[in-house]
Amino acid sequence: MNENASLSRGRVWLWLLLLPFAGVLWVPFYNRLEPTLFGFPFFYWYQFAWVLVTALLTAWVHRRTAPAESVTGGRS
Repeated sequence: MNENASLSRGRVWLWLLLLPFAGVLWVPFYNRLEPTLFGFPFFYWYQFAWVLVTALLTAWVHRRTAPAESVTGGRS
């Protein structure tokens, strides 16, 4: 496969990293108290949920875009 084609296809995964940014950027969407989760207002647990989602998305994008050698640690 052409190296440029694989690079451009790998960059498509980087668009997923905009989801957390957009999810917490629009504050009026989550600036409320209800629904609560374990006694925590929506405002707090929504932001904390994005911390976990961001970590998972970052790991997923890294696995999809990193060269094969760096993912396996350089071992065959």
